Amino acid sequence: MRRRSHPRRLTRRSAATLVIAVTLVAGVLAISGCGISEDQERSLGASDAAQIDTTLPLIHDSVITQYVAALGSSMAKLTSRGDLDWRFAVVNSSEVNAFALPGGFIYVNRGAIEQADREDELAGIIGHEIGHVVRRHSVQQLQKREKGEVALVMLCTLTRACRTVGGQVAIDVGANALAAHYSQHDEAEADSEGVMNTRRAGIDPEGLPSFFEKLLEMQKQQPTAVGAFFSTHPTDASRVAATRRQIASLPPTPGATLRRDSASFHTIQERVRALPAPPRPSQASSGQPR
Repeated sequence: MRRRSHPRRLTRRSAATLVIAVTLVAGVLAISGCGISEDQERSLGASDAAQIDTTLPLIHDSVITQYVAALGSSMAKLTSRGDLDWRFAVVNSSEVNAFALPGGFIYVNRGAIEQADREDELAGIIGHEIGHVVRRHSVQQLQKREKGEVALVMLCTLTRACRTVGGQVAIDVGANALAAHYSQHDEAEADSEGVMNTRRAGIDPEGLPSFFEKLLEMQKQQPTAVGAFFSTHPTDASRVAATRRQIASLPPTPGATLRRDSASFHTIQERVRALPAPPRPSQASSGQPR
C-alpha cells in the first residue's frame, strides 16, 4: 500500500524565515501597486532590520560596531540622503559580503573587514551599499513587481535570506522561489556612488576597484569565501576598469590628501580576527539570537 505523504514539518530555519516573510507580507501588500514614499521606505527598512537582527548572528562588540558606524556615517551624511537615520551593523560571518536594506540600514560581514588590506577598501564596499540606498534601487525593484511577488522579493533581495549567512540560510519555497538581484545598471550606479561617497569623505576611491580585484583573485583560490558576494554583486575585470575610468576622470582635489589607510582600521581588523570563530552555517541559520 502506498503511504500517504505528509507536509514537511517546519525546521527552525524555515520557521524563522517564514516569520520574516509573513511579517513582510502584511506591510508590503498594503502599499504595492502604488509608489513607495520615503516614509514608507524607512518603515519597511526598520521592519526588515528588526527581523534580520534576530535571524542573523551579529557582532555586538561596541568598539567594532562604533568604528564601522563612524566610517559609514562619514560617507552617508554627505550624500543627498544624509538626513536618513543611517544604521550600520556587522554580521558575524566569515564570508566576504555586505548588503543594504531600504531606508539606510547597512550590514557588513566580518569577512569583509578581515579580508580588506586597507581602510579605503572597506570604505569602498560600504560606500557602494550606501549608493544602493541613495539611488533607492531596492524600492524601485519593489515598485516593478506584481502584488503577489512583492513579499518574497523583499525577503530574497533586501535581506539576502534566500542566499545565506554564508550560503546556507534558505527559505523553503521550492520551485516558486524568486531569484532577485540588482541589475547591472543598478550595480554600476552603486559603484559610481561608492566612488563619490568615499571621495567626498576624504577617502581614496581607489579602494573600491582594489577590493574588487582582491575578490576576483580570491575567487580563484577560495571560491566558497566569496561565493555570496559574487552571487549578489556580479564582478569581472570590466567592472574594475569602469570604476577606475570614473576615478581617472575626476578633477584633482586641491590641497587635499585622500586617506588610504589608518591605524584605527588595523586595530579594529585585529580585534575582529581575535573574536571566536563565527557560528557554523547551520547554527547561523536557525534564527536564534546569539
